[in-house]
Amino acid sequence: MEGGGGTLSEIHQSAKKLLLRSRDGLERLERLEYSATAGTGAETELSFAVKKDITQIQSLCVETERLWRSVTAKPQRDLWKRKVEQIAEEAESLRASLDKYNLRHQKRMREANERAELLGRANGDSAHVLRIFDEEAQALHSVRASARELENANAIGEAILSSIHGQRERLKSAHRKALDILNTVGISNSVLRLIERRNRVDQWIKYAGMLLTVIFLFAFVYWRH
Repeated sequence: MEGGGGTLSEIHQSAKKLLLRSRDGLERLERLEYSATAGTGAETELSFAVKKDITQIQSLCVETERLWRSVTAKPQRDLWKRKVEQIAEEAESLRASLDKYNLRHQKRMREANERAELLGRANGDSAHVLRIFDEEAQALHSVRASARELENANAIGEAILSSIHGQRERLKSAHRKALDILNTVGISNSVLRLIERRNRVDQWIKYAGMLLTVIFLFAFVYWRH
């Protein structure tokens, strides 16, 4: 029997060749899916070629079905029916496998795009975090410099206070010696009280000077920052 595209046997042979090529193409696609070249243009092109072959096989099955129905001898008709149905079933199975592959491929591409987008966001966030760390490092450096200057000012203040304390002790010793001398020569109590009042005034002046010195040091550090 002959159809528009050749005899039943010729069309059947063409369908079988396309079936073998489609099966081989699908196996190559599955190997590419888990290789380093996954997602490339070659993979997309091969998928399109396999789909085209399967569509052609199904078209040939329609043609062969029309031809085997016109076979007069029942045994031959039943034999061709089984052959055509077998090819049609295999073609349908290959199409289902190709559809599953395409779904996985689309999922992989979507996940790759999402990863690329997240990576872009992460790079932007990293730059922002680095800027924050840099600002915090600069602020910490400024605080440490201020702390060092404050420690230096405190050391100067302690040295000044120690010097004033030494002078105070020397003044007390001189004062005691003067009182001893005055008591020895018989100076009156009124003169001694006058000297004590003057000594108290001198102490107040001394403490005021110490306070003004400390205030000046803190003002100087504050002005520097």
